[in-house]
Amino acid sequence: MTEAETPHIRAVDVIERYGRCLELVTMDPNFHEITVGLYVKDDVATAWTFSRMPGVEDRIAQIRGQLVRLGGMEPVEGMRNQARLPCGQIHDQPLRFLIRQAVEKPPDHAPPEGRVKDLRSGLMLGFEAEEDGRWVYRITAEGEARNKSMRLRAATNGLVRYGQMQKAGDGASFECGYRHDALISLVLPYARNVTGTQDMLETDALRGQMTTGTLGFSPPT
Repeated sequence: MTEAETPHIRAVDVIERYGRCLELVTMDPNFHEITVGLYVKDDVATAWTFSRMPGVEDRIAQIRGQLVRLGGMEPVEGMRNQARLPCGQIHDQPLRFLIRQAVEKPPDHAPPEGRVKDLRSGLMLGFEAEEDGRWVYRITAEGEARNKSMRLRAATNGLVRYGQMQKAGDGASFECGYRHDALISLVLPYARNVTGTQDMLETDALRGQMTTGTLGFSPPT
């Protein structure tokens, strides 16, 4: 259900129906600069906007499609704006990155393929997954660098921090133990640059607080 179907819905009604606001993207560059939120309740994530712009329902459905394509989520049957992760859990920080990608990137943006360049060396970073009672991810690298082992450790620590993962030997795993390759591909570009990512998150948090204040409810903590 979208705003056009319930034209007088209040912020408190949205929270009651769809749960807490996990992330608020203050400006959709691909659709009239509307604000889009991702709300979570139990294991369901809901893309929502208070905008009543013509065509907004199709735009929200398009964003839900990107949650599925970019994040490996599964659509909720019968709903155009809801999806869930196959593990049945909500991984907060990866989903924050995911909704930003789903809203801000062009609608035809495809999931990243292959490796990403390390910003502090000439290495090309990737990952591999191994099942050992749970799926463990390890950062891999192509190329040579004097600080190669240090950069691998730094990127792994970035996965733990921004993927909300747990250290597992020289790798990391999600708390659910599930295999989430799409989320790893999404988080890895942020994990390689802890300082830059932290600056971005702090700026986004401030912008989100200003916007949620105008909508009449408190930002998530």
